[in-house]
Amino acid sequence: MPNIMKGWEKKGGLLHRNAPLKERIGTAMYRLKAQESKLQGVSMRMQQHDKVLFEKCVAAQATKDAQRAAMYANEVAEVRKISKIILRAELALEQVHLRLETVEEFGDVVVAMIPVAGVVHTLKNQLAGVVPEVSYELGQIGDDLGKIVVDIGESTGQAWEIGASDEAQKILDDATAVADQRMKERFPEIPALVPAPEGTHEFARK
Repeated sequence: MPNIMKGWEKKGGLLHRNAPLKERIGTAMYRLKAQESKLQGVSMRMQQHDKVLFEKCVAAQATKDAQRAAMYANEVAEVRKISKIILRAELALEQVHLRLETVEEFGDVVVAMIPVAGVVHTLKNQLAGVVPEVSYELGQIGDDLGKIVVDIGESTGQAWEIGASDEAQKILDDATAVADQRMKERFPEIPALVPAPEGTHEFARK
């Protein structure tokens, strides 16, 4: 990949225009790490909120207050549903960051950049109604990553398409699998003393 590597750390040329490619990727890594930290903070607050609701649900069940217990169980289920989305995004961003570190070190730009851009785009859409500010930032970062891929295409004379790819889906699937396991570890199952609304136990186990 001689055309790409020629301008890896120098300014000028089609590939990086205003900044060298390595610098642009480093900036993207920094911004992605900031969003990952934001998601970690949100995740911790959601876990604390779940603890409060869970304790209220257990207390209501202990007093045989089925209606109140069901209400809290529904709220717990919703909190856990959102928590899983956030945790999955956080884990996927960890993998994206690791891949960009590899790009910084070895310059395997095309191989890594396309799935990375695809993952960031997917997470932006999934977080839009959950953590809007992170979704917005990921949209901006995704645009910058897309420009890098376009510049690579101009430099190499080959068009690269950004979008769904097997590698991007694998990153997301792996993040989902780890999120499932961590959700089980972090959140206790709602006691079944009082029948909970349909779907509550499903979320409680995820």
